[in-house]
Amino acid sequence: MHRPTRHTKRFSTRHGFTLTELLIVMAILVLLVSMVGPRLLGSKKKADINATKTQIGMFQAALERYAIDVNRFPNTEEGLDALVTEPGDSDRGDSDSESSSSSSTSWDGPYLKQNTLPNDPWGNSYGYEFPPKHSKSEQPEIWSFGPDGEEDTDDDILSWTGDRDGDEGGDGGSFDDDRSSAETASTFGDE
Repeated sequence: MHRPTRHTKRFSTRHGFTLTELLIVMAILVLLVSMVGPRLLGSKKKADINATKTQIGMFQAALERYAIDVNRFPNTEEGLDALVTEPGDSDRGDSDSESSSSSSTSWDGPYLKQNTLPNDPWGNSYGYEFPPKHSKSEQPEIWSFGPDGEEDTDDDILSWTGDRDGDEGGDGGSFDDDRSSAETASTFGDE
């Protein structure tokens, strides 16, 4: 008869995990993903909206520098492209060629660090309009159609009123966190 001695082990080596252990680990991972996943996705959407607001603010600052140099904002036809490429006299639509050439020669761009206009986080181009049609201010209107990419929906992000969804913190053209949508609407709407 063979008796185990002190030096021999009954279970000397283990070569893997049991099915039960693997199922427990998988259940824990599924539980963690189900708790953390929605928060990460919600954070991504909020981060994209904030990035869009920041980008619109950057456009507004660049347009101010453009207006200081050229003494006017780009018209709707020139659009935001005027921030990265000098508008040509034929594209300008000015009736007075002398003021047109003096405006063109005072262009001191590009006014953005990039050589091309960036798209919004959802891959769509930003909209631009001057003179403005949606507000009484003399500031250009800049907008993004938001995550759905469709015009006139609740998720649009607008420079003249912020985004249309009050839950997302639509707080106006300057996108300052300490101002409400009502204050911004009256500030931009009554000028």
